[in-house]
Amino acid sequence: MLLSAKDSLLLIVDAQEKLLPAIHQRDVVTSRMRWLGEIAMQLDLPILITEQYPKGLGYTVDSLQDIIEAARVVEKTHFSALRDDTFRDVLSEYKKKHVVIMGMETHVCVLQTAIELQASGYQVFLPADTVGSRRPTDKDSAIERMRNAGVEIITSEMAAFEWLEKSGTDTFRNISRNWLK
Repeated sequence: MLLSAKDSLLLIVDAQEKLLPAIHQRDVVTSRMRWLGEIAMQLDLPILITEQYPKGLGYTVDSLQDIIEAARVVEKTHFSALRDDTFRDVLSEYKKKHVVIMGMETHVCVLQTAIELQASGYQVFLPADTVGSRRPTDKDSAIERMRNAGVEIITSEMAAFEWLEKSGTDTFRNISRNWLK
């Protein structure tokens, strides 16, 4: 199944200040998250951000500041965002069936949220270059487990091109100017 911009929502899970320093390849992960988030903003896709106990783990990283301003931020304490009533209520307001999920840590909050979203009837897409864990083996195992649960494993560029659908539009020209960033 291909992504559809009109049916999609972007979910950023726990990309928080105190988690970031320990994340393997953190600069690559946050760069791809920012890139895909900026495209989602240009396409007017709804963006949700979760923060796991921000008093202890800090808030969403500064490098995502523009995206934070365009997003709805939901605090949570459960590892799976779907276990928090507030998150479920906010998510249901959008009436989207495709959830593109990215964030930290792949093997904890991203995995639990993605699997429960998939089990709840959402079609979940995980751009593998937009998630991170402290250890590469945790990330790899989580991606394999999510794939086995029916989550579509993609890349950030796959998501962008599927949302755009075709070249030759003003939106494509505007976005494609920044491809090589």
